[in-house]
Amino acid sequence: MTTVREFIKRFEQFAPIELRENGDPTGFQIGNKDAEIKAMMTTLDVRPETVQEAIDNHVNFIFAHHPVMFRPAKNLDLSNPQNEMYAEILKHDITVYAAHTNLDNANGGMNDWLASAIGLKNISGMILHDTNINNEPHYLGRVGDLPRAITFKELAEQCKIIFNLQELRMVTNNPDKLVKRVAILGGSGGKFYSAAIAKNADVYFTGDLYYHTSQDMLAEGLMAIDPGHHVESICKLKLKELFEKWKCENNWQFKIIASKLSTDPFSFLIK
Repeated sequence: MTTVREFIKRFEQFAPIELRENGDPTGFQIGNKDAEIKAMMTTLDVRPETVQEAIDNHVNFIFAHHPVMFRPAKNLDLSNPQNEMYAEILKHDITVYAAHTNLDNANGGMNDWLASAIGLKNISGMILHDTNINNEPHYLGRVGDLPRAITFKELAEQCKIIFNLQELRMVTNNPDKLVKRVAILGGSGGKFYSAAIAKNADVYFTGDLYYHTSQDMLAEGLMAIDPGHHVESICKLKLKELFEKWKCENNWQFKIIASKLSTDPFSFLIK
């Protein structure tokens, strides 16, 4: 038997809780740490549809990237869909853990997965994290080189295919310019664009860019690709692969599945 507590201990050796950013509600969210894990599901988000997916698959441990409880509940009025979701989680004895910015900053975590997916080489950190664990440095974001210089437009087209995107936003005034060095930060990283410039990046790959921030980047000579926040759904299969490896190493008996649902709230009108 493997408990949630035991699993969290193993996970936080890989992505220590100390790596979370200030104010981020990363970590244990809902349920019973001492519950036996019978089946686990990895997911980007915990939403009513993913909770129902867990229930349908007899999952009692949801391992998410985005915290389900970003803000404290003001009441437990079940007419509120968020509160009703909490009730469903508890009613079905489901436990939830969220690895958010600790997974982003972990070596071998979210930003390394994104950088590898794009095919970057010579990967290094973008912003040194102020927490040093076991004399091992950790970084927010990654910077690396494409195998060869290509146009900005070609890179954007490749990213659209790699991450199976309907659309992505390009911040550029010269889509035919050759680029090679790329900075990458999953989620919403617009405010860190100066670090990408400091690392001599030609392109910054990050989500949820603001209008004025994008103008400022162009003024400072930095182009950007905004693939949206949902690009982090790469974590569903990457976490499953990692956990299957640990399962073999530790002779765990529980089933591990990856959510098959998209939780992206956006769709696009295509010309």
